[in-house]
Order: sequence, then C-alpha cells, then structure tokens
Amino acid sequence: MDHHVGRPRAERARQLADVLRQQITDDGFADGTLPDERTLGRRFGASRNAVRDALALLRREGLITRRRGVGTMVVLSKYGHGLDRLTGLAEELTGRGTVTNEVRAAEEVPVLPAAIATRLDVPAESGGVYVERLRWLDGLPLSLDTSYLTADVGRAVLAGDLVRRDVFGLIEEAAGSPLGRAEVAVHAVTADPDTAALLRIEPGAAVFALERLTRLADGRPVDAESIRVRADRMTLRATLHRAGTRTTV
Repeated sequence: MDHHVGRPRAERARQLADVLRQQITDDGFADGTLPDERTLGRRFGASRNAVRDALALLRREGLITRRRGVGTMVVLSKYGHGLDRLTGLAEELTGRGTVTNEVRAAEEVPVLPAAIATRLDVPAESGGVYVERLRWLDGLPLSLDTSYLTADVGRAVLAGDLVRRDVFGLIEEAAGSPLGRAEVAVHAVTADPDTAALLRIEPGAAVFALERLTRLADGRPVDAESIRVRADRMTLRATLHRAGTRTTV
C-alpha cells in the first residue's frame, strides 16, 4: 500500500526517487543492480506506478539504465568528495579508483586577468601560472580543472609532475609548509559545448562548478581554481556542525 495515497503521483515518484538516489550514491546496491519493481514497491510501501515513475526520473538523470531481460542497473558509480577537507582529488579517492591527469595547458602568463589578480591579491602585472588539466577516473573523464597560481608558487608547480601529482602536494613542497584553508563556492550549471566534449557528456548536461581559492597557512592566497565536475560521477559531501555543538578530540 502506498504510504502517500492522495498525494499527486508526480510528488510520490519524486519522493521515492530521492530515497533511491541516496542509496545509489551511498553504494547501497553493491552489485550495481536494483531490485525489481515489485520488490522495491514492497520495500518502500509504494505502488507499482510510483516505483516505475521514480525509476524513470533516475533514468533521465543518467543514474540508471533499464533493459528488458537484464533489469535496472546503476550506470556509473558515484564517488564522494568531501568539501570539509582540503584534499586533492587523488588524495580523496585513494584506494577507490585510479585518477590520471591529462595536462592541457601549463604555462606562465605575463599578465593575470584582473578578476584573478584581485582574488590572488597580487598586481595583474606580476603575472602568474595557468594550469588546465582534464582529470580521469578509471578511464572516464571526471572533471576539468583550471588554476591560476601566483608566480612564485606557480613556477615550482610547473617544475613538478602534473601528470601524476595533485597540485596541492606540489604547492606544499614549493612553499615548504602545509596549505591552510580554502574558500569554496559550488554552482549547478549546464555544460557548454567545449566542456561537454571534453567530459564526454551532452551539451547542456548538469555539472558542478566549483570555484576554490586556496591559501597557505599564513593566509596568503596562492591558487584560484575553477573546476567543472560531471554531476553523474561525483557527489559533494560535507559534515556540518551546528554552532556551539562541535566537540574537540
């Protein structure tokens, strides 16, 4: 029996899709196969029609595929990236997948764009370093990362192994000290044709757009990044503490 009898069918489908999406992103279906519609209906107390509509929503999102005789399958595993920890992608996914980097640009720029210079708190004429990398995870494109770095740190990063290393590690080696903090803003945007072609998704598909400004331990900004992440491959996670309730360990 459907627990939400009397509510619009589209609303019941959306609520069930939300629950199933959470299970998919938490690897709740270990073998990548969802139960059949009847089993899902019994599990969630939902009608067959509500289950069918919910699965149709997830299929349109690109999370699942449905084939007669095969069943309902998760298209791609989603990987989590914590927004409450200052880690590089390779660090974050250690043991969970193989990250490789296709370096598309790595060069000094004599004059920084004005907006970037403002973010990095340096004169535009002081120049900097531009790095653009296409990040691959287990043989499929995951994100397009572009960075403007201050000139001193950037030159040392250029001398490092940008194919195999996270930029964060290279910055710390160059600075001789750990990174301090970063400010991150996340937007939901649709992929422009160039980004879509690089990430192998349809133009107009949803991507996460992360703007991140990373600072050294002394607060000096050194890396202004713009990252486009395939939303069908990555879940952004954070642990949030209500003011006054956080405990120290």
